[in-house]
Amino acid sequence: MLVLDRRLGVLSDSDGRRFDPQRRVWIEAAPGAGERVSRSEAVGWLQRESRQPLRAPVAVIGPRSASAEQYACAETLGAGLAGMGLAVACGGRAGIMEAVCRGVSCQGGIAIGILPDADPALANAYVTVALATGIGEARNALVARAGFCLIAVGNSYGTLSEVALGLQFGKPVFGLLGAAELEGVVHCAGPEDALQAVAGCALALS
Repeated sequence: MLVLDRRLGVLSDSDGRRFDPQRRVWIEAAPGAGERVSRSEAVGWLQRESRQPLRAPVAVIGPRSASAEQYACAETLGAGLAGMGLAVACGGRAGIMEAVCRGVSCQGGIAIGILPDADPALANAYVTVALATGIGEARNALVARAGFCLIAVGNSYGTLSEVALGLQFGKPVFGLLGAAELEGVVHCAGPEDALQAVAGCALALS
């Protein structure tokens, strides 16, 4: 259970700990007072009210050729992440990348497209910030490095490389709808489960 005192700007848990948003750690303290909040609501407070938001984005990865179910899932993820005030980084092109950016855009969030191309005009229409790297598929390493965690929707050779790099970099990686079955990838039943897992990462909760 999480308890938020908005007046004092203090987030506590049921174990008598307080969250330090600057260091993103929980410290021993007396039980706090306030309103009970969900993980998502706590992240929303962290991002919008704490004055110490998590500045790293969530990296959402997946193939350019996505099924209708995968596209809808990625769009839901984008909307949910933006709803919590989290920025999203992706490859900036079509398929899963377009879907997550579209979801982010619907919530007025920030979608960062890290493009393989040198021309920012090649980003999908929903990208907020286009980073035209001009380094081709080597940009996969930048996507994996940029996120404080990664969500993979579906799979492809490029997606697999980003998953592997994310794991190598020590990032939490969550998988949905056919994501790579690799040791270290935590598979989620649906987008809501993935959003809760991301909220837990943002709040340094297990």
